[in-house]
Amino acid sequence: MQRKLFFLPFLVIALTEIQAQSSLSVEYIMRDPKWMGTFPSSVRWSDDSQQIYFKYNLENDPADSLYKINPNDPKITKVHWPEEKTLRKNYSSNNSDKSLRVYLEDRKIIVENLAKNSSSVALDWFQNISNPNFLADENLIAFNSDGNIFILNRATGTVEKVTNINTGSKPSKRKSNEKEGDLDFLEKDNLDLLKIVKERKDSQKARREYREAISEDSEEEFTYYTEGKNPVNLTLSPDGNYATFSYYNRGSSKNTKVPDYVDASGYTTELNARSKVGTEPTTVQIGIYDLTRDTVYFISTSDLPGIKDLPDYVKDYPEKTWEEKERTVILSQPYFSNDGKKAIINIRSSDNKDRWISLIDLNSGALKTLDRQRDEAWIAGPGIGWSFSGGTLGWLPDNKHIYFQSEESGYSHLYILDVESGEKTALTSGSYEVFDPFISKDQKSWYLTTSEVDPGERHFYKMPLMGGKMEKLTTMTGNNDVTLSPDEEKLAILYSYSNKPIELFVQDNKVGAKPIQLTSGQSEEFKSYNWRDPQIVKFTAEDGAQVPARLYTPDPAKKNGAAVIFVHGAGYLQNVHKWWSSYFREYMFHNLLTDLGYTVLDIDYRASAGYGRDWRTGIYRHMGGKDLSDQVDGAKYLVASHGVDADRIGIYGGSYGGFITLMALFNAPEVFKSGAALRSVTDWAHYNHGYTSNILNTPEEDPISYRRSGPIYFAEGLKGNLLMAHGMVDVNVHFQDVVRLSQRLIELGKNNWEMAIYPVEDHGFVEPSSWTDEYKRILKLFNTTLLEE
Repeated sequence: MQRKLFFLPFLVIALTEIQAQSSLSVEYIMRDPKWMGTFPSSVRWSDDSQQIYFKYNLENDPADSLYKINPNDPKITKVHWPEEKTLRKNYSSNNSDKSLRVYLEDRKIIVENLAKNSSSVALDWFQNISNPNFLADENLIAFNSDGNIFILNRATGTVEKVTNINTGSKPSKRKSNEKEGDLDFLEKDNLDLLKIVKERKDSQKARREYREAISEDSEEEFTYYTEGKNPVNLTLSPDGNYATFSYYNRGSSKNTKVPDYVDASGYTTELNARSKVGTEPTTVQIGIYDLTRDTVYFISTSDLPGIKDLPDYVKDYPEKTWEEKERTVILSQPYFSNDGKKAIINIRSSDNKDRWISLIDLNSGALKTLDRQRDEAWIAGPGIGWSFSGGTLGWLPDNKHIYFQSEESGYSHLYILDVESGEKTALTSGSYEVFDPFISKDQKSWYLTTSEVDPGERHFYKMPLMGGKMEKLTTMTGNNDVTLSPDEEKLAILYSYSNKPIELFVQDNKVGAKPIQLTSGQSEEFKSYNWRDPQIVKFTAEDGAQVPARLYTPDPAKKNGAAVIFVHGAGYLQNVHKWWSSYFREYMFHNLLTDLGYTVLDIDYRASAGYGRDWRTGIYRHMGGKDLSDQVDGAKYLVASHGVDADRIGIYGGSYGGFITLMALFNAPEVFKSGAALRSVTDWAHYNHGYTSNILNTPEEDPISYRRSGPIYFAEGLKGNLLMAHGMVDVNVHFQDVVRLSQRLIELGKNNWEMAIYPVEDHGFVEPSSWTDEYKRILKLFNTTLLEE
């Protein structure tokens, strides 16, 4: 291929004529997804557990609307705005047994009795309010207004302001220090001449001195002055004795700009975008306002075990002196026990190596570490939390045990811990992961989703609160995304399978109960094609690991000996599973390729989600290492086991998949003849901080990791055929990435590459015309380089 710059309006692609044919085409499958049908999302139940609400589109509206269905009378009806408005409950929260709900309506606090289906206005306030919630004494409702916390007594209707926070500076005390010598000539002379004027001035001075003396002897109302800082997340403990708040200190960072050449104004504008990796992190202080002692103090992290520990990678830099110092940390909000007597907090180190869960001494702000998880790669996994979020974390009803998730065993599991004895118990264990656990309404059981059956399936379970046998409640092979009814009698299930998009089912909350399908959203046009159920296989990697993949094999009569390997994006994402993929366009494209005789392999390479800690961290400090060798080993597997010609293998993917495609063509050109790199990262030093610093640390502290992980450093290795495609208003992976790589390829004198640019597209394409153009180019690339002699 010759290097070309393709602009969309001026190019028409003629697909190569090949012997095998398909009823599918790129133009057909890349249309607006509405052609496939309508599929439910965003499920929730009515308060009385009689109706299921969900987003749907039966009337070909511009966007999905709210619909409802009664499982006992399965007629789907659209919810119109007057009814939908009544369902919106701003800042809603429940009491302990969920019999009452409090929410806001304008400046009113509304209390609903859910059992009686009645509501009343508990308070009509004179200014804006937020965050209403029941205290341990459920006759009391705390709420925030004007930067302070108030308590409403529902029985008496009285409101008490319980904090006194002022964002200004503490005023200095004024004292009368005026002396006779301080008077100027005119005033002194006037007072000497006019007796009445002097008597009045002396009387005024005496009254002022008396008031000041009285003020000094009396107890002033306590006020906490923030000196211009803005406290946020102001929260009252359930017993009403403590309030907590946060100060965020924004790190210094230089944001990037993305030019928009097709702005509606006709002028080139600039879009504000993210900063780059290595920026100073945002930090947070957590304050405690003791309402009984009228004092404020802050949580200290100086005594956390290992707070000064250095990461292992420092050994690769013996020439550098590493200062022993406290690492910066990120604190979540405190989590109070239900009685308000205790509180815990989740703390992460900014270098991503440690997660501490600590008990807060509410009288001093001191911390007692309950659990420390250290990972020399980075802390992550289902339920672990991210940045300022604590993830799965809270208190059991006994106000003695906490619960949390940890990857301590190598897989993310659910634990409880006695804060008094320190005893920790794993409630789940095994080579699988736990997702979204929550406690039942009667507070005697857990509900949770796990991958225990298979990494490619998700099922819903019930388990005793303190641990024991899990009861599997769902039975359908695939993904069972469950929403439990408020009375906990029914399960609403968003279910899908590999070749079946999402549909809504309902089922009794019993082991062995039969799920009943409520929606059938596939269009007749979509159903007319026999969509493949890809085979899930495993092949052996060079280090002995068993790598999972989706395999699409053609009819032997159509087999052309060529293969295409697809690389999913994100890195930490799972695509080898038995449910409908978020990559549904790519799934349909793989069906087209298979119709045309290609063998297609879709790999959950090292870094993918769903397989535990070691798989997740397999790319630490070397993106383009094991994640790339897994693609190479996948190609070898196709040659050895599926009769693929080793000289006719292509590779493609977007975002992280585009990055791997570049690394494949630059570092394994003997394996991959052609590749399409879409919206690709070309140099990780130019990507964002939150994602990149987890895996590669920062370029200032660990340049080795960046140097061996950036495609731009290996561009001289290009031998095969490369297509790059990128949106010009991509505010995630910037267009700058491929511009810099293009210049590098030009300087290297490479000829066998081309680039397609999409002026109106961000990272995730929106326009069907862009999707169509991009995939016509990909298909042309493979047809012309893998099939033609």
